[in-house]
Amino acid sequence: MNDVYLSYLPLAHIFDRAIEECFIRHGASIGFWRGDVKLLTEDLGELRPTVFCAVPRVLDRIYSGLQQKISSGGRLRSTLFNIAYARKLQYLKDGCKYHEASPISDKVVFSKVRDGLGGKVRLILSGAAPLSSHVEAFLRVVACAHVLQGYGLTETCAGTFVSLPNQFDMLGTVGPPVPNVDVCLVSVPEMEYDALSSTPRGEICVRGDTVFSGYYKREDLTKEVLIDGWFHTGDIGEWQPNGSLKIIDRMKNIFKLSQGEYVAVENLENVFGNNLVIDSVWVYGSSFESFLVAVVNPSKQQVEKWAKQNGLSGDFNSLCENSKVKEHILEELTKAGKEKKLKGFEFIKALHLDPVPFDMERDLLTPTFKKKRPQLLKYYKDVIDTMYKDAK
Repeated sequence: MNDVYLSYLPLAHIFDRAIEECFIRHGASIGFWRGDVKLLTEDLGELRPTVFCAVPRVLDRIYSGLQQKISSGGRLRSTLFNIAYARKLQYLKDGCKYHEASPISDKVVFSKVRDGLGGKVRLILSGAAPLSSHVEAFLRVVACAHVLQGYGLTETCAGTFVSLPNQFDMLGTVGPPVPNVDVCLVSVPEMEYDALSSTPRGEICVRGDTVFSGYYKREDLTKEVLIDGWFHTGDIGEWQPNGSLKIIDRMKNIFKLSQGEYVAVENLENVFGNNLVIDSVWVYGSSFESFLVAVVNPSKQQVEKWAKQNGLSGDFNSLCENSKVKEHILEELTKAGKEKKLKGFEFIKALHLDPVPFDMERDLLTPTFKKKRPQLLKYYKDVIDTMYKDAK
């Protein structure tokens, strides 16, 4: 078997472990990264994998890097790229297979993107967290490979859902369940999710031979999540008309504001995070306050571009302190919230711009780039207190 896999996730992580054992079973090759995320692109070029399993944060970085190269390539190149992109995107939406959608554009325009991923990648599989739809759509067009999303947990032995190749209508979803499990949604009234509504939404529950038997020496936790043979994941899903599932929320990451409103913070971060003006956002709400605040990692490219257009000077760090830049980004997030018809208390009322991205060095992210919310709160406590004080 000629497939090659680049391993860069923690070796104990169920996503990486399942893929590695699959490759070993079939006699395929595995290469290991050097341990520095900044050198991951170089590792890709050296190993030239055919299968690339990624978490959304890594794909977000690839997307941002490609966008920056496109915008800095000059007007003619940008125009040609945009024309080729729009053409292939439309063909994919019309049902064409990825390698048949626009082979000329793949060879002339998008081959450089493929080469940047090593030149041989045929499958990009995203898991561990939801991947933004605009990033997934972009990669489906430019990567010259299948780009799929999957969903699973350590407790379900990784993959429980996976989207299907050449099915563009599954964009933004994790696809249908794999054949060896049963899945159902359970209503969550306190979050206003109804599994029996016309658009079924609720907590994702799984049963089957791949579901774990319990937590080691923690019978109390086991009883909380294993009920009548069903494992309650704590994640909120929404069934799509085509049989795929969309992950929309997380039960554990909800909190209540001072006036009793429940806030599903991951859903809000997905809504606000789809804006090109920011790279990452952490939303916080105190149970003693009636409104939300946020810490934002703005896009350096977008901020500097907007500042130049509006006559603002200074380096990126000083621009992040500029009140006009803050107002602009807050307006963009408010606009995104209105487009998604968020409720009044779900809008961000104040924000802080941090030019330094959330990272593992400050213990703000896990090795799979998920936010560590208690650590974020501890690190930005003074910033949070100041935002609440100034916003009143």
